[in-house]
Amino acid sequence: MLIDTHCHLDFSDFDLDRDAVIERAARAGVGRIINIGSSVEGTRRSVELASKYGMAYAAIGVHPHHAETVTDALIEDFRRLARETRKVVAIGEVGLDYYRNESPKESQVAAFKKFIGLARSVDLPIIIHTREADTDITDIMRREGRGLRGVVHCFSGDERFLRECLDLGLFVSFTCNLTFKNAKALREVAKKMPVERLLLETDAPYLAPQAMRGKRNEPAHLTYLVEEWSRLIGLSKEDIGRVTTHNANALFRLGLDEPVTAVYPIRDSLYLNITNRCTNDCSFCIRTQSSFVKGHNLKLEGEPAADEIVAAVGDPKRYKEIVFCGYGEPTIRFDDVKAICRKLKEKGAAIRLVTNGHGDMINKRPIAAELSGLVDRVSVSLNAESAEKYNGLCKPHFGPEAYGKILAFIKDCVARGIETEVTCLDLPGVDIKRCEEIAAGLGARFRLRSYGIVG
Repeated sequence: MLIDTHCHLDFSDFDLDRDAVIERAARAGVGRIINIGSSVEGTRRSVELASKYGMAYAAIGVHPHHAETVTDALIEDFRRLARETRKVVAIGEVGLDYYRNESPKESQVAAFKKFIGLARSVDLPIIIHTREADTDITDIMRREGRGLRGVVHCFSGDERFLRECLDLGLFVSFTCNLTFKNAKALREVAKKMPVERLLLETDAPYLAPQAMRGKRNEPAHLTYLVEEWSRLIGLSKEDIGRVTTHNANALFRLGLDEPVTAVYPIRDSLYLNITNRCTNDCSFCIRTQSSFVKGHNLKLEGEPAADEIVAAVGDPKRYKEIVFCGYGEPTIRFDDVKAICRKLKEKGAAIRLVTNGHGDMINKRPIAAELSGLVDRVSVSLNAESAEKYNGLCKPHFGPEAYGKILAFIKDCVARGIETEVTCLDLPGVDIKRCEEIAAGLGARFRLRSYGIVG
């Protein structure tokens, strides 16, 4: 399911075929829309539209063009509306527009600050409009909006502004202008966008995709944007849809069910989440921040049986590789790992094991010989160039001797003819060059991973 997080279906552009527009969106896979209030009257229409259509939610706000209409009395009316109307999920769109300057800058800034206060008081995210006002937006958000949930919509800024938005904890959405022929610079910025903070939007009726230039935009056209994102950042269209839907569900608290999964696809690989138990307590572990990886809920309520995993995989040849990699250390269930591998190998699977390298210690014996012939590749998360640094970062349950045992495991895997790679995160203070040298000395390949990018 896709979610259009920013459209204006209350506008008169849709008066003749609004029902048909909603139906086309549903057929295109757009299961939810958030209709955005941009004036006092538009807010009223947005709430009415959300009441009429089950798939629709409302945001309430006043565009900076109309900033002079924002009084304390209006803010109180909006506060009451937000608290009394179940389908109001955000405050917006609000912000600053110095391109047209249809309201004085002073009025825009004052109104924006009032809406920040409103969003905080009703615990709703804020939807931010900015045009040629990026510096003032970030300055105000640092002073007045720090910690407030929100999204910068219709992003058109540079990489510096993108980084500032992300540093403020904000989500970011690009419209279908990302598909325009003359949007090369914007696409280069978009490539820097972490998908974990990305939302989808059309801003309909504005900014139709390149294939529809000159025509009215509508939520069904979100599929063009998904295709563009898939091309830009190398994820499948299904990945883009799933991750952005999760992001919207989390930001706007839509209450969509996101079931736990033990088998989950990303790109052209299939991952097996067989346990959430681990023998490290890494300070950087994603599990301390979220239950989700690329939109998949990995917080297991119980560990699936080996036969359940095999059945869920189906035909493994549909995937580039099958990867043991979830929210825990797979070799804690080593017998099950071997049983799963045997059955999947019979079906022609290519298999990779992602591990913290503790398998020998967990199972109280060297395990590389038992992996030989069952897994094609082993990826070992080393993450540090010394035992002292590893112990500080990863806090292994096995104590100070763990690091040496991990190196021995890597060496043993290489000796057994298993394709082996050592991985490290680009964490502050880690000597990456030394980690590369350690991998080479053990006969393994090296791969650097980016902190914050999981899956």
